[in-house]
Amino acid sequence: MQFVRYTEKNMSYRLMCLTAHPDDESGAFGGALLMAHDKGVETSVICLTEGAAGSFRGNATSDEELAQLRRDEFAAAARLLSLTHAEVLDYPDGKLDQQNFYELTGVLVEKIRKYRPQVVLTFGGDGGVNLHRDHTIASLAATAAFHWAGRAQLFADAGTPHAPQKLYYASTPWVSVYNSNEGADAAVTPYSLILELGKWKQQKIEAFQQHTTQHGVLERVRDFIDKHMNDERYLLAATRHPRPLAEDEALFAGVIED
Repeated sequence: MQFVRYTEKNMSYRLMCLTAHPDDESGAFGGALLMAHDKGVETSVICLTEGAAGSFRGNATSDEELAQLRRDEFAAAARLLSLTHAEVLDYPDGKLDQQNFYELTGVLVEKIRKYRPQVVLTFGGDGGVNLHRDHTIASLAATAAFHWAGRAQLFADAGTPHAPQKLYYASTPWVSVYNSNEGADAAVTPYSLILELGKWKQQKIEAFQQHTTQHGVLERVRDFIDKHMNDERYLLAATRHPRPLAEDEALFAGVIED
């Protein structure tokens, strides 16, 4: 098992995280984003939905009000995570599986070509800690976009081709599906890399707490958080220079600056 090691601070390194809902960036990827920023890496998050169909709604009285609240919460969390770029798109929450997959992938290709990350983070195909189908679609579209962004014959109008060098899937150490036990026997994404959060653990939690409409989520999974929030785990899913997974020592290990 290897632990994260970055090189000296250098803003020529760029990390992009592709997520489904406001709060994903903090709860699933906050540690990696904080650690990258600390080393001078540019960090971008593209969130596909406003989260307006969430089970936990705070004081919102309509989907429109919840959407605005969650956009504001995302912005607050982005500030705590010191994100270089943070953007919420307007795909319908809970209905990513009903969208045109090619068009959705094209949007992510455009974002990759715009921000030019060398490393991309997203969910595994299992759907993450709550097995959410939006997370699964985000994973599938992000994976296709990762591989297609560098191909000039695809999405010719989406900017100059750019081929990211490494793709990682988040690996959840536990599964908790709201009002269901269907996650008890679910097959989930394994991991090849552990990021020990250390001093960033509390800041990651504080970033998640900016999503005040989702405090019910925090309370529901507090015992899991206390037990499992000391690290984040990732699976190297694609790399420009294939190697045994055990040899991958850090998110930016083997990355060539461009």
